[in-house]
Formats: sequence, C-alpha cells, structure tokens
Amino acid sequence: MNSIQLRLNKNQDRRLRFGHSWIYSNEVDTKVTPLKGLQPGQAVDIVSHQGKWLGSGYVNPHSLICARVVSRDREHPLSASLLVHRLKIALSLRERLYAKPYYRLVFGESDGLPGLVVDRYGDYVVAQITTAGMELFKAEVVAAIEKVLKPKAVLLRNDSQARVQEGLDQYVEIGSGSVPEMLVLEENGLKFEVHSQYGQKTGWFFDQADNRSRLSRYIRGGRVLDVCSYVGAWGVQAAALGAEEVVCVDTSATALEMVESNAALNSMSERVQTLHANAFDCLRDLRGEREKFDVVLLDPPAFIKRRKDIKEGTLAYKRLNQAAMQVLAKDGILVTSSCSHHMSQENLLQQVQQAARHNDRFVQFLEQGQQAPDHPIHPAIPETAYLKTFYLRVLPAF
Repeated sequence: MNSIQLRLNKNQDRRLRFGHSWIYSNEVDTKVTPLKGLQPGQAVDIVSHQGKWLGSGYVNPHSLICARVVSRDREHPLSASLLVHRLKIALSLRERLYAKPYYRLVFGESDGLPGLVVDRYGDYVVAQITTAGMELFKAEVVAAIEKVLKPKAVLLRNDSQARVQEGLDQYVEIGSGSVPEMLVLEENGLKFEVHSQYGQKTGWFFDQADNRSRLSRYIRGGRVLDVCSYVGAWGVQAAALGAEEVVCVDTSATALEMVESNAALNSMSERVQTLHANAFDCLRDLRGEREKFDVVLLDPPAFIKRRKDIKEGTLAYKRLNQAAMQVLAKDGILVTSSCSHHMSQENLLQQVQQAARHNDRFVQFLEQGQQAPDHPIHPAIPETAYLKTFYLRVLPAF
C-alpha cells in the first residue's frame, strides 16, 4: 500500500464501489487528509470514511477531479509492470477486432489507465497524457509501449487543453525513435495521411470509423456536403463510396490542404472540393445561393465541454442542424453527430426534431451509431460514452 491515504467523506464511496474511478474534491474528508499537503500526481490509497481500503491511484489537489483510482488490487498499484500488463490486455482486444494496426489502443479509464490515450498508426504510436499522475510515469509509459508494441517511434502529443486544468504544461515531444512528418493510416480500404505533430487530438478520429463505414447505403450518386470536415475522413470516403460530388467545409486552411492531399491519395480529387469557411456562415451562404445537397454530414467539435455550457451548446446543435436542413434536397439524408457527453442521445434527437419543425420538415430516424469498439464504454463511467451519430431522412412536412 501507499503510505499516503485519501479518506472520503461519509457515504461518498458508493460511486467508487460501483466501479467509477473519479474522486471529486468535495468528496474528500479534508479534516483527516488535507489536500493542500499533497503534490500533483502523488500516489495515494483511497479509503472509505470507515477506513476500508477501496483502491490505489493518484491525486491532484489543484483539479476538480482530485484523484483517480488506477488499481483495486492491493498488490499491484500503478507501476511499470502494471502499465505493461494493462497495455497487453488492451492490445488483445484490438487485435481481435482489427486486421491492421490502425486504432485507439488505450482509451483512458475504459482500459484501466486514466489519463492516458494511445493511438496506433501502423509502426508508429501517438500517446497523449492528460493527468499529473500519469505525467509522472511518462518514461514508464513510453517504455511499456516499446516493450509491448516495439514501434519504430513513440510521439507524445501532450498539447491537450485538458492538461491546463491539471496544471500541466502543453508540449509535443518524441518519446523514442524518429517520427515522420506525416503518419499514414488505413480506414475502410482507403489510405489517409495526418500530420504527426499538428492537428486535432492525436491527428485522427478513430472513434467515427464504424459510423463512416455506414455511409455506403446513403451516398451513391448523390451530392454531399461535409461540414466540419477536418482532413476529409468523411468526405473522401463519401466520394470513394460513389458520391458524384463532395464539398468539404472547415475553418482550418491547413486541414483543407490535407483534404485535398487525401483525396488525391485515393484518386478522388475530381469528386472532392474544399471550402474554407465557418460552418454556420457557410450554411447561411449556401442557402442564400439556393444550393441543395442530397446528403449533409455534420461532425462538429464538442459544443458542450462542461455542464455550464449545456444551454448555449444545446442551442448551437439545434441551429447547426436547422441550417443543414435548409440546404438539403427535398428527400435528403442528414448524418449528424455529437461528441459532447453532456448532450444525451434523447436531447440531440429532440433538437433535430425541433430544427425540422422550424423548417417545416418531417424527419425519419433510420439508424444510430456510437463510438467504435476501440473506444470501449465503461458501464460505471457514463463519461466514457460520449459519441452519438444519427442517420436521418428529411422530407417536406407530411
């Protein structure tokens, strides 16, 4: 056991007993275990108000989530060997699911490694550390990845905004080996390139892979608008699946350059166009120009990152879907996503329905997707279930 104990307030252990791994600062008995005396990332044993051992993990007194449980086995706290063991368990799932090494290998708490994300791009690995506790184990993380995967290189994309909340610096550095400027991946039979040290998250959104594969039945022969396209994951695949024309819209000129590059990589340049614009402005202008599309794809960034964003973010989802319907053909398909945990499936569908009624349109719900299985959901941690994608038919009002 660790020498430092973190004692919880009375009746604050129920969530942990059910399997959750987060401890909030207001759940700690600070009279017995003052948080101010602890260092960010320090190893602790979490005990109930009655003194019963609940698990071991690490603490950060400066964060709202002041501690995270890593192990419920007294003999195996967070260590180099535990990292290797958890990576092997994570790898066994992905190798069962995927024929090629292009996926998320570690999804934080869902793989028993809170504060760590690891993505595979063939022979290269991109990792992201978001908590002070895992930051202290940075060298061990890299060593474990090398031992389990034997990659050509490990890149640490520790530039996430989540690190600011933990009081950590943001940086990008090579953990081992030599990382090329461009990383190559394969998805649904196509090849894509992403910049290794720039771009969003770790460079690619593996969580939408299965949802993108569903496009085939809706796309063929149509005109497609891909809003918030990033580097063309949706749009280029739509073109490859038979769309006659795809227009990719994004606020990042760099991302749109990658769209063009990825379209060329897959011999789809003639079918894919780019438009540098804000999503809302673009949809407004297209409506004014009376442009119509058979399919509109919406995969925006999270509009609701915290609870206090719910009201404003909910309105943003409604406005975006409303604007998308205004450029849809009379019998069009809307594929709309939300990666905001705080936006429930029911609420997102409600906002889509309200947007449809505002436009005097009728919506048919066809099917629903969620995050791919390389982003497994932890049943006790609802925050790990965040992605929802709806496939909708939008018609004139009945």
